[in-house]
Amino acid sequence: MLKSYLPALVFLALGTGTGVAFTALNGVLGPRRPGKVKSEPYECGLPSEVQSTFRFGISFYLIAMLFILFDIEVIFLYPVAVGLKQFGTFALVETVVFIVLLFVAFVFVWRRGALEWT
Repeated sequence: MLKSYLPALVFLALGTGTGVAFTALNGVLGPRRPGKVKSEPYECGLPSEVQSTFRFGISFYLIAMLFILFDIEVIFLYPVAVGLKQFGTFALVETVVFIVLLFVAFVFVWRRGALEWT
């Protein structure tokens, strides 16, 4: 049993060891010149114009959650698409039902105005 997991365990140990080694070397050999500019947050290489007291609207979080929800649901379609010949007609019918329900949910969210930024 352990023999079948041995390559995965070795790969995991090597990956963890490499990460720990590079982190330790960076702490020992890396430069330490902290400054005001270096400790400021930035996004995409540009200074942030958003103040720390800025609050995002609920629509931002709602759209983010909907994106994650629909993205994960689409990911579930991939295994069915790969093995559709083995699964047969039943899987095709179930996949079509799944896509129709996904589309109905999208239209419902869209009609309720959840995708509006204002």
